[in-house]
Amino acid sequence: MPGFWNRFLTAALCSAITTEMAAAQEPVDVELVLAVDVSLSMSPDELVIQRDGYVAALTDGAVLQAIAGGLHGRIAVTYVEWAGATVQQVVVPWSVIATAEDARAFVAQMTATPPRSARRTSISSALEFAGSLFENNGYRGTKRVIDVSGDGPNNQGGPVDQARDRIAAKGITINGLPLMTNGGGMISAYDITNLDSYYTDCVIGGPGAFMIPVNGWAQFPEAIRRKLVLELAGAGHPIRAAMEAASPPVIEVASTFTTDCQIGEKMWNNRGWIDIQ
Repeated sequence: MPGFWNRFLTAALCSAITTEMAAAQEPVDVELVLAVDVSLSMSPDELVIQRDGYVAALTDGAVLQAIAGGLHGRIAVTYVEWAGATVQQVVVPWSVIATAEDARAFVAQMTATPPRSARRTSISSALEFAGSLFENNGYRGTKRVIDVSGDGPNNQGGPVDQARDRIAAKGITINGLPLMTNGGGMISAYDITNLDSYYTDCVIGGPGAFMIPVNGWAQFPEAIRRKLVLELAGAGHPIRAAMEAASPPVIEVASTFTTDCQIGEKMWNNRGWIDIQ
């Protein structure tokens, strides 16, 4: 009988702790990780353009309107820069954005130091790292989203599609922003022409996942603005309908996969003397 009471008291204590932890979590509409590629395949100027695009989008009136239109009228967001398998840096920790003032404070912290590039491209490690950031972050969102942008395929770390599947199985959505911006920065031996298909087949996943291809840096600010609105505005919101009707296209996760998700690793293993990404 003592064993029964010990088990009963332990279960009751665990239940109380779980309830207390849930109550301590701040409710938000979306928990959002912005995971941004800073690999060496992008020039310093392109890294600045990329950051500036996020600055413009996060402070944009349409994005703020999408946030305000949510059930709670606020989101939790963190900004992460990544490159190789061991390079993931939280530039801005989890913060709440509910107002224009919140957004300005967030981007001020985001731009306080210049972006630092690093070798290799490990989307899989970036996704695993981003997925871990939802654990015990102090927020409880109706959606959890990883927003990953990058200009090349995975060439280090574990298989990207397997990382995608593990994270999607937790109910986390991975949306993509493939940067098909070849020619604007450092020439890379590891670019692929069908990066949009690669992201569709190998990177994005989870509930309602989609990606928006960027074919030139001039498109980037509008693409990230649209992407954020689609991630944050609820169904039926008029600003969401306007964004869904705009171009460039929104491409949803594939139902059948035709892209070789190991193409980046194969290109790396077959590399010659060129070694810049």
